[in-house]
Amino acid sequence: MKRGYQYRIYPNKEQRILLEQHFGSIRFVYNRSLFIKNTMYSKFKINVTEIDLNNNLTSLKEFHPWLKDLNSQSLQQANRNLLTGFKNFFEGNGDYPTRKSKRDNNFSFQVPQNYQINLTTSKIYLPKIGWIKIVLHRDFLDKEFIKNELVTKQVNGELILDQKLNKEFDILKTLTVSRTSAGRYHVSILINDHVPEPISVEFHETTTIGIDVGIKSFAILSSGEVIDNPRYLLKSLKKLKKLQRAVSKKQKGSKNRKKAILKLAKQHQLVANQRNDFQHKVSIKIISESQAICLEDLNVSGMIKNHKLAQAISDVGWSEFIRKLTYKAEWYGKTILRIGRFDVSSKLCNVCGYKKDDLTLKTREWECPSCKTFHDRDVNAAINIKNIALNNLNTVGTTERACGLTDISQRYEARSHWF
Repeated sequence: MKRGYQYRIYPNKEQRILLEQHFGSIRFVYNRSLFIKNTMYSKFKINVTEIDLNNNLTSLKEFHPWLKDLNSQSLQQANRNLLTGFKNFFEGNGDYPTRKSKRDNNFSFQVPQNYQINLTTSKIYLPKIGWIKIVLHRDFLDKEFIKNELVTKQVNGELILDQKLNKEFDILKTLTVSRTSAGRYHVSILINDHVPEPISVEFHETTTIGIDVGIKSFAILSSGEVIDNPRYLLKSLKKLKKLQRAVSKKQKGSKNRKKAILKLAKQHQLVANQRNDFQHKVSIKIISESQAICLEDLNVSGMIKNHKLAQAISDVGWSEFIRKLTYKAEWYGKTILRIGRFDVSSKLCNVCGYKKDDLTLKTREWECPSCKTFHDRDVNAAINIKNIALNNLNTVGTTERACGLTDISQRYEARSHWF
C-alpha cells in the first residue's frame, strides 16, 4: 500500500534560492514541452512521446545553460507529469493540460531518486541542493523495519537512509518538494510498504452509518449525532479583511506590499490548517466507529456558483472531508456506499416513506402528515441516505448500483473510493 508522509523543511538562504530556481525551471520545462506537444500535433499530427521530450532537454540546456545547474531527473519528471495529464484527460479523469503560472501558487517539483535522509540529525539531502533541516514529527517507516529490512550507512556515527542503496526494494518512492503561498517549505515522501490492502470488513445495518453534510452543522449522522461546523473562515474574516486592506494600500512592487501579502497568506494558511486538522479528527473518528459509511454524491462545483452560499460551502470543505473519509476507509478495510445526487433524502419520511414536496430549505423541522412522526430535517436525511444505500445494495447486489451511479465516467467503487 502506498502512503505519503509530509514534513516541513527549513532551508537556509542559499538553499531557498536553489529551491526557487527549481520551481521556476520545472514550470518553464513543463510549459515548453506543452507548447511542443500541442504544436507538433496541430500542425503535423505527430504524437510527441516522453523520450522525444527528454531528448529535447539536451538542446534546451544549450540555449538555456542555467538548466544545467538543476536536477535533471526533476526536469524529466516534469515531462512525465505532463503526459500523465494528457492521459487523464483522454480517459475522462481530468481537464486538458494548460500552462502553469506563478500566480497559481502551485510551487513544487519532484525528486524521483538519489535523496538521502539523516535519521540521526534530522536532515534530508536533495540533489543539487544539499542537506536541509527537516522535522520528522512522525515515522514514515518503523525503526525496526529500517534496521532489519533496509540498507543504511554510517557516516561519522550518523545513521543515513539512502534511497539509491534501497532502490531494489522499491519502498522509497518519489519525493515531492513544495512551497505554500505563506512561504513554508515541505517535502512529501511516497512510501510503498508492499503491505496488501486489508480485507474488506463485513458490515450490516447496525454497523453502517449515514452522513448528511451541511452548512449550519458540519455533519449529521444517522445515529442522531450532530457535529458542529467550526466556521474557521467566518471567524477569521474580520482579520482577513483588515490584512487585505493593508495590502491594497501598499504601493505595487514595494517591499512593504510583499510583507503585507505574506501576512495575509499566513492567515489564510492558518485557516486552512485549522480546517484540515478538524476534518482529520472527525474522519478518523467516523471510520473507527463504523464498518460502512453512506454518503450522498454532491455537485459541489455547481453549488458554489450560488454566490449566497459559495463562501459558506468553501469554508466547510465538503469535498476534502469526503476525500479523507475515502482513503482512510481503504486503509482500514471499511466500505464507502454512495447514493445518487438526485435521490430524495430530506423530503422523504424515513418511517413511512411519505414525500413532502413542499419542503423548503428554511424548514429545519417538519411533521409527517401520514404517520405523524416529527423529523429533524438533517437527521432524517442522514437516515434516508443510509436506507437508500443499503436498499440499493441489497436489491441490485453490485457496488455500482449501490453508489447510485451507472455512467462509467462517474462510477465509484465501494472499496476503491476516489472523487
